[in-house]
Amino acid sequence: MELSERARPARALSERDRAILDFERTWWSGSGSKEAAIREQLRISPTLYYREMSALLETDAARAYDPLTVKRLRRQREQRRRIRIEGRRADPGSR
Repeated sequence: MELSERARPARALSERDRAILDFERTWWSGSGSKEAAIREQLRISPTLYYREMSALLETDAARAYDPLTVKRLRRQREQRRRIRIEGRRADPGSR
């Protein structure tokens, strides 16, 4: 077990946490912008949504609830981080 995993506080998923993960899994199948769908379906601002989603990605409970979505989002976040730090060369699709 890594230090970061041991330091991570245990967190049970709330109904809103599950709604956020469910939304993230299916939002692309709707029409319109993601931000509008966040406001309409979850009744929160996109800023709050992304803040809560980022925190959720760090929890074991989220990974247990929806492992594919959490893994995909973690992978995308890591790719964006690598691009910011290393530049476009970090994007495997640009080679």
